[in-house]
Amino acid sequence: MTDYTVSFVGTGEEITVSEKETILSRCIEEGIAQEYSCRVGMCLACSAEILSGEVVQPAARGLTEQERENYALTCMARPASDLELDRGEYPPSIEGDADAAVADD
Repeated sequence: MTDYTVSFVGTGEEITVSEKETILSRCIEEGIAQEYSCRVGMCLACSAEILSGEVVQPAARGLTEQERENYALTCMARPASDLELDRGEYPPSIEGDADAAVADD
């Protein structure tokens, strides 16, 4: 089993995550405040922009194929290399939904 280092920009937090566990599960175990809600890859609350590295996240249904290259849903994402993530950064699809909701008001 391989372990990888996951670093969070802006906070200086760093954790070691096994290739067999999700980033969110390790954050919870380590007491790191990572937002989440559904824990099934749909709500996007736990999203983070991938600044460097790779993840495996086949069940990240809330992301488009293109978004999966640049964003991780930490509830589903397992590291495939050392990572640098920017938490709280949402993919364009969620920002588009928010813009549409404001336009409807």
